Amino acid sequence: MSTLQAILKEMKEVPVNRLDELYQFIHSMTTSAKHSEKLQKRIISFGGAFSDMSEKDYTEYLDRTKSTRSNLFDRKFDI
Repeated sequence: MSTLQAILKEMKEVPVNRLDELYQFIHSMTTSAKHSEKLQKRIISFGGAFSDMSEKDYTEYLDRTKSTRSNLFDRKFDI
């Protein structure tokens, strides 16, 4: 009997009320593509977070963010 067949046989014995747990466990072991899909959904949940800002405030926020990034990450230094 192959490992896959043995696993499937054992899965048939899992009580119905524990199937969701089993699914979550199996899902946690799948490829990183699944994990990146979950991360993408979490990131998208922030969509519209700035929708209550005025256009002027949002533009100012973007300008300050760009300036801060430039000041923090565009420094020249010797290693």
